Amino acid sequence: MKNLLAAILWTLAAACLGGCGDRPEGPKFRLTDVTSANFGKELALTDHDGKPRTLADFRGKVVTVFFGFTHCPDVCPTTLVEMAQVVKELGTDGSRVQVLFVTVDPERDTQQVLKRYVPSFNPAFLGLYGDAEATARAAKEFKVYIQKQPAKDGHYSVDHSAGTYVLDREGRLRLFAGYGAGAPALLHDIRILLGKS
Repeated sequence: MKNLLAAILWTLAAACLGGCGDRPEGPKFRLTDVTSANFGKELALTDHDGKPRTLADFRGKVVTVFFGFTHCPDVCPTTLVEMAQVVKELGTDGSRVQVLFVTVDPERDTQQVLKRYVPSFNPAFLGLYGDAEATARAAKEFKVYIQKQPAKDGHYSVDHSAGTYVLDREGRLRLFAGYGAGAPALLHDIRILLGKS
């Protein structure tokens, strides 16, 4: 009888302890969750319409930030095409997402160049630029690598980190999508941040 009582008490205690450990699970992101990261908090550049912009301008929207350049042969246009697919797939909720393309090549990516290039993927997308100092500051804030690479013909390319940062509607950095993560993963996680999961 003592053994049976002890077994019952042990089972009840285990059940109670197990219940104490139950916590509501957070969202199941497919991208890399960087919610606790201590960077990607500021961005002060000019958009392709000549308007000074900061991240605070986009509060209330999910914001994606991608660093690239208009002469990029593959990674940059592929990323913008994927984001255009995501926004289209969101339907009316697409207006609650702001895509920002930050140039790492302000020497060639002037306001006029960005104004032709970036909205060609989606009219609501914004190209951002600054002088060399502002560009370096933005890249440092988002931990983006930039390295100009001269070519034999006198032209140059720019090596840069290839990935998209996603901020929530409160302006907090939440996710990182490495190049190749794909539109479905971005769509899934952006829906969660929009409260549409």
